Amino acid sequence: MKKLVIVESPAKAKTIAKYLGKEFKVEASMGHVRDLPKSDLGVDIENGFAPKYINIRGKADVINRLKKSAESAEKVYLATDPDREGEAISWHLATILGLDVNDNVRITFNEITKKAVQESLKNARPIDQNLVNAQQARRVLDRLVGYKLSPFLWEKVKGGLSAGRVQSVATRLVVEREEEIENFKPEEYWTLEAVFKKDAQEFKAKFYGDKKGKIELKNQGQVQRIEEKIKNKEFKVVKIKVSEKKKNPPPPFITSTLQQEASRKLRFTPAKTMAVAQMLYEGVEIKGEGSVGLITYMRTDSTRISEEAQQAARNLILQKFGREYLPEKPRVYKTKKDAQDAHEAIRPTYLEMDPESIKDSLTLDQYKLYKLIYDRFLASQMESSIYEVLSAELEVEGYIFKLTGSKLKFAGFMEVYVEGKDTEDEEEENQLPEIREGEILKPIKLDSKQHFTQPPSRYTEATLIKALEEKGIGRPSTYAPTIQTILERGYVVKEDRFLKPTELGKLVTNILKEYFKDIIDIEFTAELEENLDKIEEGKLEWTEVVRKYYQPLEKELEIARNTMLKVKVEDEETDIVCENCGRKMVIKKGRYGKFLACPGYPECKNTKPYYDYLDVLCPKCGKRIIEKKSKKGKRYYTCEGYPDCDLILWEKPAKNCPECGNLMFEKGRKGNKKLVCSNENCAYEEKIGEKGE
Repeated sequence: MKKLVIVESPAKAKTIAKYLGKEFKVEASMGHVRDLPKSDLGVDIENGFAPKYINIRGKADVINRLKKSAESAEKVYLATDPDREGEAISWHLATILGLDVNDNVRITFNEITKKAVQESLKNARPIDQNLVNAQQARRVLDRLVGYKLSPFLWEKVKGGLSAGRVQSVATRLVVEREEEIENFKPEEYWTLEAVFKKDAQEFKAKFYGDKKGKIELKNQGQVQRIEEKIKNKEFKVVKIKVSEKKKNPPPPFITSTLQQEASRKLRFTPAKTMAVAQMLYEGVEIKGEGSVGLITYMRTDSTRISEEAQQAARNLILQKFGREYLPEKPRVYKTKKDAQDAHEAIRPTYLEMDPESIKDSLTLDQYKLYKLIYDRFLASQMESSIYEVLSAELEVEGYIFKLTGSKLKFAGFMEVYVEGKDTEDEEEENQLPEIREGEILKPIKLDSKQHFTQPPSRYTEATLIKALEEKGIGRPSTYAPTIQTILERGYVVKEDRFLKPTELGKLVTNILKEYFKDIIDIEFTAELEENLDKIEEGKLEWTEVVRKYYQPLEKELEIARNTMLKVKVEDEETDIVCENCGRKMVIKKGRYGKFLACPGYPECKNTKPYYDYLDVLCPKCGKRIIEKKSKKGKRYYTCEGYPDCDLILWEKPAKNCPECGNLMFEKGRKGNKKLVCSNENCAYEEKIGEKGE
């Protein structure tokens, strides 16, 4: 008789199997096997919110196979993921298979390595009912909110809408940011810079004020008066300060920072990041090694790393970079107070498997994400970078100008890793020529510019995740699906990388804010997350937490039903004419996204696919270019005349060239972006920002 180990996926089963002897059999449950029914609420509110679980449709074969294997097994171990969701899957499996949850049937590991898997068998434990209850509370609450509020929105607004405990708060953040932008009143201000040249190097000093302190430049007249006084005058260097500035490495990744950095650096969506990370965790076929789990568990909010991993990193740094790159003591990073510290940070499991050495075994996306994780982890244990910072004050006619510059003296961790940026206008370090106190400098020109204060930037997926985390909304497992949900529901759209609320998103948010203050309240939602953590720690009863949350929802729902009038939401009309009846077709949202439908339904049932049209014409035939998605979700661009016109592009065209009519594409790096014509015989190009761009 063999011992049976059950995991969620075939990939994970394959990786684990190679670390266990012939006396073990490893099988996959293919994720959850039981859940609440889709057809009704599935929660007995009157009976302590008891959930009514059923076997998931389509899982009969999997369940029968697992039952058969369990019946003939000497011992059954449940090795699902080491978090609430994984614990709940194990509990459901134990229930279905008739296992005693108080027996040592549960094994967990944060990495799929031989040592970790074998250690977990020695430390088998009963199923942790507190973890199960925390997941159960979340599942029941999400069901109550979704199944109570969504029908209300269907009745009062339009069909197909939904509300959710976390998604509605995330949408609110995007909507309120948009309101800030719309209500923002720009204020004029000016900058004045003196431009100098020394040793063939140009550098700038910025106007600061006078000896009394800082002076704000508010209008052109004020600037012109100062320019008149200092024009053709010499500047004297009155103060110089040279100092050293240390820049410490960032901590190893947790779920939220991995999603943020993959968004900034790789342009991955959070959902894509988690899907690729799951593959790296569960196991990838490496030439000559078989299936290897390359990273630790990817759903974590702890920056802790094991002493063994820390030492391995230090050994590699010493060997590869030398002693000056190795801190005297290992770096330990502070984990936030509510983090699940049983987990480690996201790190590579085998440092000897550097990204370049296994590149041929990985897909391009796997390689990119693995390299990001590998480099960040190694950098987190390296010495700080050191900059020499020079700051100087220049005096002219009683006015003070300041300049600062820095140069990198020692790269430290930056030899391996540099953090991504959220905005393209974050200041770069600038180098200065050698200058001395008392030196006289004469500017080659004065440069004054008018500016206006800018509204806050819209959220990107990265900055929204950061905001959710900072406000205590959601947990590592929920960030990616939350953003995916609000995009799929049509509450938010992505323009370039930025998230913008739709009119529907604004409408639903405002309804929820007016009638369901608690549900959409940020602090109330954050408090609930804390209470779920307390359930996990055994400090709170899950049913009490659900009751505390549900009671105000029930009251608010009753009031809203009786007082709110029905809101008519018109479908968005297009210029596309229905060929059957001549009406202008409207955009509808269905299960698989947007489509065009005739507003004459049910008399006219004409529908057709919906495409986003670019403001760009096909250079081959003059028809419009449309955006489409491949089966794998990748965007591409084609002529609306396809297949008669065979134009297909993977890169988004920006506009038609005003010189030759061909397509122009965005090229260049941050701060130096331009539009370039794709016609080899046309030299036309535009800097981004010129000609109304």
